[in-house]
Amino acid sequence: MFKGKVLSVLTLGAVALGGSAVAQEFEGVTVNVLTRPGYVIAGPLIERGRDFEAMTGAKIVVTEVPFAEIFPKIQNDWATGTNSIDVGVFAAGWGVELDAAGLLEDLDPYIAKDDKIQLDDVAPYFREFGQKVGGKTKLLMVDGDFQMVYYRTDVLSEAGIEPPKTWEDYLDVASKIHGKDMNGDGEADYGSCIFKKRNAQSYFAIQTFAAPIVQTQGTGQGFHFDNSTMKPLINNAGWKKAFELYKATGEFGPPEELNLDIGDTRALFKAGRCGLLVEWGDPGTLQLADDATAIKGKLYAIAAIGSTEVLDRETGELVPVSAETAPHAIDGVNYAPFAAFGGWAGAVNKGADEKTKAAAYAFLSHMNQPEQSGIDVTIGETGYNPYRISQLKNIDLWVAAGMPRELAENYLGAINSAIDNPNMASDMKIPGAQQYTGVILDTELARYLADEITVEEALENIEEGWEEITEDFGRDEQVEAQGLALGS
Repeated sequence: MFKGKVLSVLTLGAVALGGSAVAQEFEGVTVNVLTRPGYVIAGPLIERGRDFEAMTGAKIVVTEVPFAEIFPKIQNDWATGTNSIDVGVFAAGWGVELDAAGLLEDLDPYIAKDDKIQLDDVAPYFREFGQKVGGKTKLLMVDGDFQMVYYRTDVLSEAGIEPPKTWEDYLDVASKIHGKDMNGDGEADYGSCIFKKRNAQSYFAIQTFAAPIVQTQGTGQGFHFDNSTMKPLINNAGWKKAFELYKATGEFGPPEELNLDIGDTRALFKAGRCGLLVEWGDPGTLQLADDATAIKGKLYAIAAIGSTEVLDRETGELVPVSAETAPHAIDGVNYAPFAAFGGWAGAVNKGADEKTKAAAYAFLSHMNQPEQSGIDVTIGETGYNPYRISQLKNIDLWVAAGMPRELAENYLGAINSAIDNPNMASDMKIPGAQQYTGVILDTELARYLADEITVEEALENIEEGWEEITEDFGRDEQVEAQGLALGS
């Protein structure tokens, strides 16, 4: 297993073979990058930044701020013309709002002159939905994200249980393995582990529950709004069921689950204490870390959990899956893998000077290119998940990184199955997305989980809050933005 501390040594070799810029081309240029704190995401930017400086002369300065501050800081800095930030590395979906304000540099002219980036190798979903806004490339991926379910293959095998296919199955499996000693330390462990802390990332997980119930007609349909009117699709039987299922998982989770963020649940599953978990692609590689020996080779992925009931949008009620109600269903189950967060991507400030923009693009290209990114995505500590075809099809790449071949086949098979699903559900990618989900949805979900309000009150409050945001941005403008985001 590669470690972050040796990343620079590995990348220097890659740079020598395939650097994206002429040596010392950017001597004296400083590129200021803003992203999240910690080694995850920021660490490789710093380390590869040092290599990039040695290769091109450009100095890469990475500033880290709390997750909730990334978007407002970038938006304010670029909108006011302060321009102290040259590159933002953030959720790909946020690019739509920033671009609507005219803040993102169009990267296509740079790409046209770049013979190293190999964009045809970027998986279609991430190339078309992650990197492009209105048909133009405005971001470059460094990571490809969607949520999956993971299960302890040894625990389920010992109990004689098949992996879940629906969320009802998930609850059933969790109930049967909850309380078992899963790591041999003599303590009872948990049937399910999900990060549910308020003001963190719980609002992504609830959408993973809702997507297969609400979206049935393909990615372009979406599952948050009526695309023609921007009326919220939240206050209905579909989302109600998702909220209730999500809350029910707490019966089989850690007692302090409402206060757990993703770092906390990762510590639990690495210690072998979780039978099932909802997560991004990271656990596939994190189980290879030195502090995860209890689960190495035992944590398998499921591309998506589905539903046998789906939302009838005309009535707001649930109906059984059929060829008419859910044409993409498989064996009576509708799946809609959710591209939660959509992946971390880099964007260049349109207001930066020309030399800085050129250096900023070259650095993002360097991060995105297969030589470098093909290493990054195999290292659990980076937080980077695969997004290139060459990363998703090459089993040997993962075996070389220390992953048992059988596990690598399962892991890549699950990811490819999700990406290839025509009903893949897209994260919200319109102006105000962070307010709709990271504020309104997150707040009301947390209140419901804490028994402060009923599920009916939560959904009504979200509907009202979403309508206010839509009115603030302009309904017609949001309808147009939604069409651009979903390609509909």
